[in-house]
Amino acid sequence: MAMRRTTVAAVAVLTLLTTWGGAHHTTAAAAPKTAMTAEAAEACGVLAPGASTAAEQAVGAACGQIGVWYTWGGGHGQQPGPTYGQVDPSDPDSAHDPERLGFDCSGLVRYAYHRAVGGDPLPGNAYHQFHSPHVQQRFTAAQGTAPLLPGDLLAWGSGGSIHHIAIYLGAGKMVEARESGTRITVSGVRLGGDYAGAVRIAPATAPGTFSTWGTDVWTHEEPSTGSPRVHRFPGPTTVRIECQKHAQSVTAEGYTNDAWSYLPEYGAWITNIYIKGAAWLDGVPTCP
Repeated sequence: MAMRRTTVAAVAVLTLLTTWGGAHHTTAAAAPKTAMTAEAAEACGVLAPGASTAAEQAVGAACGQIGVWYTWGGGHGQQPGPTYGQVDPSDPDSAHDPERLGFDCSGLVRYAYHRAVGGDPLPGNAYHQFHSPHVQQRFTAAQGTAPLLPGDLLAWGSGGSIHHIAIYLGAGKMVEARESGTRITVSGVRLGGDYAGAVRIAPATAPGTFSTWGTDVWTHEEPSTGSPRVHRFPGPTTVRIECQKHAQSVTAEGYTNDAWSYLPEYGAWITNIYIKGAAWLDGVPTCP
């Protein structure tokens, strides 16, 4: 079995090197469609109504990569698109990933939404995408697939860590770049194990998007430094602010301010001192 797998991988590598000239870490607008069958192409698509045009276009972009290699770290070049991967020290199956042009799970999601809406709305790894400021709606694991629409992002992880992400198609199916040694494919949604839930991406740039500043900044359950901590921002992070209110006065970094902002993707509050902008943010409504 190991001999057969190595042979198949070698043939695929030669094909990719011929197509792409052997230049490592190169991105492109579209990945080569290696080993894609007609049946796989037909199975991948928008399988339910109700999704936004952007979400449907993201599904189409991801489905266009059926048969392309999963490669660890793939799709995270300067621009969205396939790249050669890296060796994952924890996974022996990734030994050939530096020779494989393709995507990892979040690289595929990044590429799909880039093709759908332009720009680079979902950079970073699966964790960053699951907590993106472009998230419009969030669904718990207990809700299953019933409320989901094509284009929603399904995630797996536990303890606040997200290690895998995929794009929902509808009808209990998803398209994913799953693991080293495999290719982008359609799978049945796996609701067991550490399935963490799903998110819906806003059709356009979400309103109320700001950037934090500073390092090791904590959010809190309530607009008070005395309430439990929720999430730490190690450095500047793009966040979506739903509303703001006057609450505990805080002095930090040479500033004093009693305004706090609510971050819906984190279910937490942050003092406006650490939000780039005016002390009271322009265009952000007051919380009820």
